[in-house]
Amino acid sequence: MAEFDYVAIDPAGKERKGALKAETLEDARAKLDARKLFIVELSAGAVEVARKRAGLSLRTPRLSPKELTLFTRQLATLTQVSPLEESLRTIGRQSEQDHVRLIVGKVHGGVMEGRRLADALGVEPKSFPPLYRAMISAGESSGSLPAIMERLSDLMERQALMRSKVLTAIAYPSVLASFAVLVVAALMIFVVPKVVEQFDTVGQELPLLTRMVMGLSAFLAGWWWLLLILIGLAAVGFWRAMKNERFHYRFDAMLLGLPVLGKLIRDLHAARMARTLSTMVASRLPLLEGLTLTANTVHNRVLRRASDDIVEAIRGGGSLSAALRRAGVFPPLLVYLAASGESAGRLDTMLARAAEYLEREFDAFTSTALAMLEPIIIIIMGAIVAVIILSILLPILQLQSLTGA
Repeated sequence: MAEFDYVAIDPAGKERKGALKAETLEDARAKLDARKLFIVELSAGAVEVARKRAGLSLRTPRLSPKELTLFTRQLATLTQVSPLEESLRTIGRQSEQDHVRLIVGKVHGGVMEGRRLADALGVEPKSFPPLYRAMISAGESSGSLPAIMERLSDLMERQALMRSKVLTAIAYPSVLASFAVLVVAALMIFVVPKVVEQFDTVGQELPLLTRMVMGLSAFLAGWWWLLLILIGLAAVGFWRAMKNERFHYRFDAMLLGLPVLGKLIRDLHAARMARTLSTMVASRLPLLEGLTLTANTVHNRVLRRASDDIVEAIRGGGSLSAALRRAGVFPPLLVYLAASGESAGRLDTMLARAAEYLEREFDAFTSTALAMLEPIIIIIMGAIVAVIILSILLPILQLQSLTGA
């Protein structure tokens, strides 16, 4: 059955808006007539329109993190001034993406059928993760859904901001380094062989640096395809090895043991966990449930195991700060502020402050690192190009000295 949205006037003269299911448009019109409603507007619902536009798809549509953040902020704003059903309908109609209209339309349909919002969101588990639905459920149970939606949207916007900063910190030096490697490879494969072949008929032994560069250039020009194959095989082998839980755990432990990167990964996870737990505690969601749901979203195996151990410790009656201290992989600042928050009865506030401090540290680190990486990469690239140019100039200077002699 299809879903149709309608605007109608009831016998008392009041405007009615809603959605109903029917086989055809005429069937929908007949159902409204049977309710003695005067039809003002009747059209296919957002779900049906989106499904027709999307057509057949090989993959299940889902909301991206950016789309989910926008949806949460829109819903948090609209639910303060209009009913939930109307807010969902408005978001679905105003969205420019077909898959977003389809997903929001399904949620709207579930709410119109009488389900709670958290249950309606559960129809699309790939778009709305368990942690998200748990916070919505807590808001509905406590009667403070608009306030919790506001906190949830703030949390997601902070997480989106941190993701953007992480991507910037990774993407910029990666692009710059890749461009430098391509430039050097092009010089070694295409330029150097054309230049140095002029020295083959000289009859003099070339300088050691020139011979080394010529040998490396000949190898790259003749066997570049083999290097690409080896790199591809290594990447596939690493990907398959990461499927093994023991290897993945050892690799994650090695990452945490690196001098700078390990601290960065640890602090990022700690900031994300502190921010999430602060929001959940402020929303009156049970701490144990929040930790359990948060642990499932951790990608680093060492940190995930530590999070699971914290859950078990708290389930056994321990405190959050004591469990964090025993884990041994979280920043001391987080442990100290968590203990202060527990003793003062302000755990949500102290966790939020810990998250803010760790995020500021990350911002300062990435700003400094990006400022240093660019000149370092340029200097390294310049040194390599200088070596290549010097290997070409040395035979020329040698020939000039022999001619002068």
